[in-house]
Amino acid sequence: MVLVRILVLQLLLVPVLAFLSFTSKEVENFRALHIDFPKVQFSKGFQGYCNGLMSYVRGRQSFLKQCPNIHHVLHAPWRKVTINCKKTDSFCEDFNEYCSLSHDPFSITTCTRIKETPPTTCLYNETSSTRRVYLLCSRKNNAKPTYIIGLF
Repeated sequence: MVLVRILVLQLLLVPVLAFLSFTSKEVENFRALHIDFPKVQFSKGFQGYCNGLMSYVRGRQSFLKQCPNIHHVLHAPWRKVTINCKKTDSFCEDFNEYCSLSHDPFSITTCTRIKETPPTTCLYNETSSTRRVYLLCSRKNNAKPTYIIGLF
């Protein structure tokens, strides 16, 4: 009888744990790449915030062969960002996921690659703004953000 219970638990828990680890990795990646609160100060050798930040982004995403053209970073506490995905009824068909427009605007830095530089030379301009964001959410209820779809 104990063996049957163990087998049933394994059959039920393994898929759930696999799903949670997949979701957690996406959420962890989003938090590491798109949340910077309080805003980090990079040394002068990086020649600005975006050049320092994007060197971190490229290091974390080692599969990138070229410099990302644009990257958005939110300067807000994690709990203020996650609250936007807690109860969303919006389904974004283009992404086949739930999404949400933030209730309040966030302080945002947008790093845009300088186009005149070669694709392997990653130099960025910085634009600061306060805007609402469209967030891709990990699921419908009690979800966490996984991607910034756009700014509003």
